[in-house]
Amino acid sequence: MVLVMNGDGSLSESTAQDNFARNYNDGVGQGSAAEGLQLFGQDIAVDSETADGDFRVASVAPTTAVPGPEILQAIDATAMRYASHPALRRAGLSVTEWRLLFRANIEIESAYNVGARSQVGAIGLGQLMPETARDLNVDPHNWQQNLDGSARYLLMMLVQFGDARLALAAYNAGPDAVTRNNGIPPYRETQNHVSRVLAVFNRLEGENS
Repeated sequence: MVLVMNGDGSLSESTAQDNFARNYNDGVGQGSAAEGLQLFGQDIAVDSETADGDFRVASVAPTTAVPGPEILQAIDATAMRYASHPALRRAGLSVTEWRLLFRANIEIESAYNVGARSQVGAIGLGQLMPETARDLNVDPHNWQQNLDGSARYLLMMLVQFGDARLALAAYNAGPDAVTRNNGIPPYRETQNHVSRVLAVFNRLEGENS
């Protein structure tokens, strides 16, 4: 699946794709520690303009974070724990797409760094805010619990919005911001977050094909 950025900043798929891709045909906070570490570049890069005025989203991760085997296994196990969650059906995600989406969000949030802390106080692999962690009844400093809380929070956003890109925006900026704006909020950080997670999803999907 390859996404393109349109002239108005919205995202769309370049060709017909599967159920997950079809969530992205029109489209258009909490900062991530990964962005603060400058592992993923300053802004979304774009390649040359296409004939119809769209812009192809270039790779946004010039330095790809590589998880250790224990972290990768835990991410996959956490995703699979919720493989039968009704959020997947609500958002039109297959189990594989859910696994890749969850991992991509973790990569952008923390670059797989269990000790990651953002400037606003978000903690760990899933960059959970302390109050969010309390609501989820997890210890954000315990990286396994942090992963579980991150998965459950993303699933909550998928249930609420029924769309993966809106869920990612809500994960970053909060569900109230998405509801208030009736879509992805016009915050550069949030729009970049959604685009970066989707770019990692595209990469992971290619690696798993």
